[in-house]
Amino acid sequence: MRLSDLQSKNLVNMNDGKNIGNIIDVKINEATGNIDSLIIESKGNVFSFLNKDVDVEIAWADIKKIGEDVILVSLK
Repeated sequence: MRLSDLQSKNLVNMNDGKNIGNIIDVKINEATGNIDSLIIESKGNVFSFLNKDVDVEIAWADIKKIGEDVILVSLK
């Protein structure tokens, strides 16, 4: 699977059903070559214009299922 394949999928929080945002990058462990986390572009909120450089990081362990159209994530 390519990064572009992941970027085309919707990220959905399993706990509340909300769309989390868009994948803009991944963080890779240099020692193992495994993906450590996904970097998510924050969905616009009232203060997003103040924190343009602040993106959300979702640990790979929080990803529960990668489907054809959706990536299910368990966040609290």
